[in-house]
Amino acid sequence: MLDNKQFWQSALNEIELEISKANFRTWFKNTHITKQDGGTIHIGVPNAFAKDWLCSKYNKLILKSLRDIHDGVRGVEYVICKETEQPGDYIPIMEQKNIINEQFPMQDLYVNKEDNLNPRYTFDSFIIGSFNELAHAAAQAIIRQPGVIYNPFFVYGHTGLGKTHLIQSIGNYLKKEHGKKVFYISSERFSLDYVNSVQSNTRNSFKEKYRKYDAFIMDDIQFLSGKEKTQEELFHLFNHLYENNKQIIFSSDKHHNYIQGLEERLKSRFGAGMIVDISPPDYESKVAIIKNKLKTHNLTLSNDIIECISSSLIGSIREMEGILNTIAVQTQIRNRSLNIIEVKDLIKTNSKPKKTISIQEVTKIVAEFYKIEESVIYEKTRRKEVVRPRQIAMYILREDFNTSFPLIGQKLGGRDHTTVIHAYEKIKGEVKKDDLLSQEISQIRAMF
Repeated sequence: MLDNKQFWQSALNEIELEISKANFRTWFKNTHITKQDGGTIHIGVPNAFAKDWLCSKYNKLILKSLRDIHDGVRGVEYVICKETEQPGDYIPIMEQKNIINEQFPMQDLYVNKEDNLNPRYTFDSFIIGSFNELAHAAAQAIIRQPGVIYNPFFVYGHTGLGKTHLIQSIGNYLKKEHGKKVFYISSERFSLDYVNSVQSNTRNSFKEKYRKYDAFIMDDIQFLSGKEKTQEELFHLFNHLYENNKQIIFSSDKHHNYIQGLEERLKSRFGAGMIVDISPPDYESKVAIIKNKLKTHNLTLSNDIIECISSSLIGSIREMEGILNTIAVQTQIRNRSLNIIEVKDLIKTNSKPKKTISIQEVTKIVAEFYKIEESVIYEKTRRKEVVRPRQIAMYILREDFNTSFPLIGQKLGGRDHTTVIHAYEKIKGEVKKDDLLSQEISQIRAMF
């Protein structure tokens, strides 16, 4: 096996991708492999609380990550200890052994290596709200008629909004209920696989490997930007699967038209199917998500605290879950409920800071999107092709960056703040009913 430090760092790299940054910092800081005893990995933790939490909440993920690196791992033992000044030396603080062996079903411990699907991602655990209901409805149509309706299926949106959960839910359903051969892969892994096939002169095997599936799912397509040869292989694979009525699914952090370095022929293929975005959840959806997550944690929070969390966070479901995990931990540590001041402090410490952007940058991006001159947005004109982009710029400045109404009016042509309020409310109301407008705003947001 690898040396302890290298082995654990490789595992941590995998674990960090699966959980929120707040949880990763809270539970995996000051952990290390103390020794490897046959198939048992001894992991040093700083205190009893961390030991119990890792054992009860993250053991399956830890074991899965270790086994992905070395399949000889059979169990994990958590030991409370601290590192000495000599690297690699550890002083046990308490000898409490928690050996977790392979008495659990393997499908619950790690991602299936044959298809890369995570069994935790199902429609039953997918939370539906106004921000993702169109994407969910399209997914439901696909599982009823795979390869026939909405093929290819392209879903995009910012990180942490549930894209991977949704597309893997489709894969798990097709696999379980229809007996389909499904394969899920990230674009980075696909590209690496192609490069390896070129180096080992096994390109034919590479081609055949992916053509045998009934459903092909690729995550984070944006990372193929500029990789011309990999894109060429994907193009040919796409044509083969499509011509044989195989379901093809892609995800991205932005609309495919705004992925620089992506070939036009691929963009054309993506555009031939169903394109749908998952936008950040609105306030009501965030409240519903938080209440649902509280049931999982068996945690009760006051309405004031729920409203505080919903209002303070940008909208990433992953980030919200991380904050709730931190609140749950602090509640157990202190053996009491947290007050709203303590919760605000946790949010400030652990949440991702909101992106700062100037008003001019927003108007420039909006103008570029609608193919108008930036200067006309500031002018006193009522032309329809200008008024609409101006209203959208006002909406984004207020909704995404909490810019004050008077400041927006002042910077966008010296308009009265009531004009800005009218524009904001108008777009806010329309975006809930107009799917095209919703998609346009999501595409603009992806350009920031």
